[in-house]
Amino acid sequence: MWFMPQLEHDSADFVYQLDGAPCHYHRNVRNFLNETLPHRWIGRAVNNDQHLLLWPPRSPDLTPCDFFLWGYVKDNAYKPPLPQNVRELQDRIRAVVQTIDGNMLKRVWQELDYRIDICRVTKGAHIEHL
Repeated sequence: MWFMPQLEHDSADFVYQLDGAPCHYHRNVRNFLNETLPHRWIGRAVNNDQHLLLWPPRSPDLTPCDFFLWGYVKDNAYKPPLPQNVRELQDRIRAVVQTIDGNMLKRVWQELDYRIDICRVTKGAHIEHL
């Protein structure tokens, strides 16, 4: 498996995040994460797991794609005049994604840190709004 060694090589300062999907909750997945990334993963867990945080219930907006990217692309790609076909829509989406710069990504990273801190403080409890 190339992913974990590459991730460790690129940065030792990361947290691995899973959503609440049943396949991510499988015992084999959790055992792998407990052994490979103790206290460095977020996801559904049981008492003896070595997770950093539980995946907050009904809170899929921890991923940058959910709280930033999809809305940003939609808000900018669907401005009038609307695309007339799939090719125009694809071109517009590509153009919107290319407008994302380093400063925007830095702010997204700061927002992710904030959201993770909120989850940490609330111990994974339901969060009404972020």
